[in-house]
Amino acid sequence: MSEQTPSSTHPLLPPTTEDERATWLRLLRSRRVGISTFYRLLSEHGSAAAALQALPDIAAKAGLTKYQICSEQQVQSELAAAARAGAQLVCRGEAAYPNLLAEIPDAPPMLWLRGTAGALTRPMIALVGARNASSLGTRMARALSSELAEAGYVIVSGLARGIDTCAHLAAAKQGSIAVLAGGVDVIYPVENGALADSLLENGALISEQPMRMAPIARHFPMRNRIISGLCATTVVVEAAGKSGSLITARGALDQGREVLAVPGHPFDARASGCNMLIRDGASLVRGAADVISVLADIAHVGQPPSLGQMPLPLEPEPATTQNPKPSLRDMNALHQRILDRLGPSPIAEDQLLRDMGTQTSAMIPVLTDLELSGQIRRAPGGLISRT
Repeated sequence: MSEQTPSSTHPLLPPTTEDERATWLRLLRSRRVGISTFYRLLSEHGSAAAALQALPDIAAKAGLTKYQICSEQQVQSELAAAARAGAQLVCRGEAAYPNLLAEIPDAPPMLWLRGTAGALTRPMIALVGARNASSLGTRMARALSSELAEAGYVIVSGLARGIDTCAHLAAAKQGSIAVLAGGVDVIYPVENGALADSLLENGALISEQPMRMAPIARHFPMRNRIISGLCATTVVVEAAGKSGSLITARGALDQGREVLAVPGHPFDARASGCNMLIRDGASLVRGAADVISVLADIAHVGQPPSLGQMPLPLEPEPATTQNPKPSLRDMNALHQRILDRLGPSPIAEDQLLRDMGTQTSAMIPVLTDLELSGQIRRAPGGLISRT
């Protein structure tokens, strides 16, 4: 079935009864109904019940034989598991559903939540980083998370080892949200079970995955888009050149959100991703005040919470109008343009530069970045190809 979402002038109306909520869940859990298809079916048929009735015929026209929609028994089993875990279903369009998350193109139609639903309505900051974090990285994560939480922000992360764990621990008393790659009743890693429980009083555990679902590899990038989608800004503390944290950062850029990064030593591989982000235009973070300063400039966030006695940045950044630094979003687009031009057959680097029509001074560092990240390969004679 097509995953194209048609435009609609009708706003999404959330379910108003428990039966309607179960029908929403049944539609989303049906075979080959992804997020885009879910919204398209609602738009075309007006309700989840009507969409479910039409789904077998739609599947047959698409060439799917013996298609069966999700059974009522399966949905009732999931609802029973949620009741045992103390989880509630938050549907898009309801007051408890986060406004910023609703803005992303692939916003989850529903979220399972354990904990405090009110945490989803407070201003949030994503703080992510390496699982094998350094001592300095964990200290920085704790300091940032604690100070931002004291300033009134909810810290959002992924409950992973390393930076995520430090961020949640430091903000648990004020409120922290963990976005899980599996069901909200399946804690991963298992050693963070006590930490997960500590988040429930003032924060929450949330997931779009079914109850009792163990996390699998492909769920983590999907989880990361929710982490960045909940927040106006994502802060990366430590990240290698190829890491899940950089996936989160790129997702934030695609969603039109701000990305900030903590710099690290050039010889430390765990800092290479952050250093690349900063080089490409991400705001450099020295402390919580730098993060709040960026948030204050984002119009749709509104006024930030009171800073209290939080220190201001040590030095003002010098203003300049000469050679403006390209935005991180522009650099990301240039990366993709280059990769789209390249294939497995090597071409001359000079030819690529002419084809791109971009200044050589702007292209060289980008090509170096792509080479270091393993996305392109150089060959003798000035030839270049995509890996």
